[in-house]
Amino acid sequence: MSSYEVAIWVFMLAAFLGFELIRRVSPLLHTPLMSLTNAISAIAVVGAILITGEKEATTLTRVLGFSAVVLSTINAVSGYLITDRMLKMFKKRGPGQK
Repeated sequence: MSSYEVAIWVFMLAAFLGFELIRRVSPLLHTPLMSLTNAISAIAVVGAILITGEKEATTLTRVLGFSAVVLSTINAVSGYLITDRMLKMFKKRGPGQK
């Protein structure tokens, strides 16, 4: 079995298990789960910055690293904004407020 076949098997298993895990999460736990995935995305930003800044990095590595930095940053920021919006839905409102 080649390394590409092993990588495809690992990807398929991770995708299936991730889908099943998120699908079975109680709605009460969605906010903490989103916060966790935002933290993982922030770790991906740091890793992409480190890879992109390597001295011996090829042009392809730099392009892919830059796109990973941009996309992970967008994902993390939008995730935090969505989480904040969800938490605001649970705040108690005063009289006369909508």
